[in-house]
Amino acid sequence: MQPIYTSLLLLFTSLWSLKTIAQIETITLEQLQTKTIQSENDTLYIVNFWATWCRPCVAELPYFEQAAKDNVTKKVKILLINLDFPSEKNKVIAFVTKKKLQNNVYLLNAGDPNKWIDKIDPSWDGAIPATVFYKEGKKVFFHEGDLTQVELNAKIKIHTP
Repeated sequence: MQPIYTSLLLLFTSLWSLKTIAQIETITLEQLQTKTIQSENDTLYIVNFWATWCRPCVAELPYFEQAAKDNVTKKVKILLINLDFPSEKNKVIAFVTKKKLQNNVYLLNAGDPNKWIDKIDPSWDGAIPATVFYKEGKKVFFHEGDLTQVELNAKIKIHTP
């Protein structure tokens, strides 16, 4: 009996890994903007820029996971935008799998950050983590630096019915 349980465990683990791999898509800045800025609907899009090597980023990821669970019945969509190098996609996949992240994770392939960070927010100096909210095709909130769970929840509450 024991080998059957081991085989099933390995199968489920493999399927979980495949699900995670499928969730990590490499996108361009233009594709990100299409998903958020150009989405003129009443969904609140929360975009968090982070990297696996950034301690404050990693520390706040559970807050976004919890926010997704707390707002599952509301029109809230969380996008975790990873800023590791595109060549490090396997490292990001392993990280997301280990942390069991459920939000949509994207690997940004936008080239030189000095050429695109102003498009996110002119006040952003490029430090991460950084979080931006979009609603009805407009930016409604930007924050450079980490957020607490309380701060994140309060900002979501302001922008959701």
